[in-house]
Amino acid sequence: MEQQPVTMSEVARVAGVSVTTVSYVLSGKRPVAPATREAVQAAVAQLGFRLNTVAQSLRTGRSSTAALIIPDIANPFYAELARGLQDTLRRERLHVVICNTNADRAEELSYLDEVVRRRIDGVVITPQWLVPDDLGPLRAAGIPVVVSADVELEGLDLVRADSREAIDRAVGHLAQRGHRRLGMIAGPPGTPHGDPRLALFRAAARRHGLELPAGLVVRGKHTRETGAAGLRRLMARPQPPTAVACVNDRSAVGVLEAAEELGLAVPSDLAVIGHDDIEVAALVRPRLSTIRYPAHEVGSTCGRLLLERLEGRVDPVQVALRTEFVLRESA
Repeated sequence: MEQQPVTMSEVARVAGVSVTTVSYVLSGKRPVAPATREAVQAAVAQLGFRLNTVAQSLRTGRSSTAALIIPDIANPFYAELARGLQDTLRRERLHVVICNTNADRAEELSYLDEVVRRRIDGVVITPQWLVPDDLGPLRAAGIPVVVSADVELEGLDLVRADSREAIDRAVGHLAQRGHRRLGMIAGPPGTPHGDPRLALFRAAARRHGLELPAGLVVRGKHTRETGAAGLRRLMARPQPPTAVACVNDRSAVGVLEAAEELGLAVPSDLAVIGHDDIEVAALVRPRLSTIRYPAHEVGSTCGRLLLERLEGRVDPVQVALRTEFVLRESA
């Protein structure tokens, strides 16, 4: 005969407390005296009690789950962002589900639909192709959203990079080293929010007297393969660049690989600058000069804003996190 699951009432009886007190101990939502908490935990262990999260969700309308929707789970930047988010939300007993979109609009929309159908409590998203109107169904369902992106979106909680000063220092360093033609491995064309990092490098190039013409910009996914293929195209130009900036460190690693294949010495023949400062940036040779964007802090900040929304905050908040130029051997 199948054994019936242990109930919260049985835990309360063994611990000598009320069912409400057991609930407070398990949820962590109310303070409980240490001795009482220990009694409840001992009863839970003795009886082998397991909280029925499905039933709890049906009762409360909450899933105790947040979704992190990201374009590329293979990018270490998002792994560290996820850790920062989880470290923050776990303290409030919220679990994180990671949704990888492969930077595809249909996948982004599909995950948003799943969020509504599965009663997910909140969403943190780095959108590639979504626009604010796409988030309408979440708003209608009362599901808070925090966006992590380098763009400014009205009416939404947003965490973004403030990279203007760091990029200006990076380009200023290139100018001091005598570079005059800058190329860039940028993001994919046609995205609804443009390419903020390309815009910042272009503005910095103008300030420091460098050329960054359209012919020296290669667009594509934020991958190592795009970086390698992009450098081959750039170096085939009649006037190739002497320095290359990259939308992220993964594409910059691809640039370093292609430079070695082409017999280019870095940085004497070609300077390379990445963005994000993922762990591999300090491990490749030559070590990668880059713009450090603190991924863990991005995730924890997104988590804090999401918790504030769940606790009732209404007005949108936008946080710009400072970045810094990290000079290593590649520039």
